Amino acid sequence: MSRLEAAGLALLQRMDAERAHGLALAALRTGLAPLPARVNSDRLRTEIAGLKLPNPLGLAAGFDKNATALHGLARAGFGFLEVGAATPRPQPGNPRPRLFRLPDDRAVINRFGFNNDGAAAIAARLAQRPQGAVIGLNLGANKDSADRAADFAAVLRECGPHVDFATVNVSSPNTERLRDLQGPAALRDLLARVMEARAALARPLPVFLKIAPDLDRDALEALAEVARDARIDAIIATNTTLARDGLHGPHATEAGGLSGAPLFERATRVLAQLSQITEGTIPLIGVGGVHSPETAYAKIRAGASAVQLYTALAYRGLSLVPEILRGLDALLARDGFASVAAATGTGRAEWL
Repeated sequence: MSRLEAAGLALLQRMDAERAHGLALAALRTGLAPLPARVNSDRLRTEIAGLKLPNPLGLAAGFDKNATALHGLARAGFGFLEVGAATPRPQPGNPRPRLFRLPDDRAVINRFGFNNDGAAAIAARLAQRPQGAVIGLNLGANKDSADRAADFAAVLRECGPHVDFATVNVSSPNTERLRDLQGPAALRDLLARVMEARAALARPLPVFLKIAPDLDRDALEALAEVARDARIDAIIATNTTLARDGLHGPHATEAGGLSGAPLFERATRVLAQLSQITEGTIPLIGVGGVHSPETAYAKIRAGASAVQLYTALAYRGLSLVPEILRGLDALLARDGFASVAAATGTGRAEWL
């Protein structure tokens, strides 16, 4: 980490968490944020759902909800970016404060509630996206919608022409009863409508499904069956958790979704179970607690074809991206793997 980045990060960490996040996005948007050098390695090149990635490390949804900093983020060394979640109509989200740092745990709790500028505004920005980057959009539903399944399809119709993949997000804990859509009957209906919207696009694109880490084995098996039947292109495991085991500090009991280091083991166990259940028939993306080369590698060995991170950036900054990629490249080489794909799932048994 450069002195400039370290100083900037220290300043942001003294501010209110949501204000600091807004300033970080502004710095990326205006070109003031220091960007790390890219890491290039043939060993890190990979593919998921037909998307060719320069490396397997993606930026998770939620960091750039409104697609305002795409040009800066596209130069930060990620293999792919996911923006959103976007809803059909703009909405303010839940009342502030709604973002809380837990520095002793290297964690964050948020209860944003899909605050965003709406699909039309986000689509306009995506239409001006940087070329060459792999960019996806997280689909959401308005809080007051009478038909949330229709909302997901509407966002895909609006924004689909401008992205490389779309993610159906039925796992955020911050929109009331949204997780009910993970039930088999509701999920079948939702995915059928999303796939119908995809089929109408001039350029059909991969559709991913993002799930919660708080599902038991039976629920995962039911969900995987629905995903297979719907021909989902990949599953992202996982979103934030409602669990609060072993946390420290004054914000530990705040309502919302917990992300960061404490989520790592829970999310990775779910990932490994899903890998076993799907038997390689659906590619998986591992997210939840990635903060080092070792945690990224563990996700891959548990069954992930790619990984995402977000929370760790609040504590380590963008210099973490090349640090993880260099370390991951070294770990693959150490263990004799010529590619990410060769390592995928080789350590799954350790998490079952």
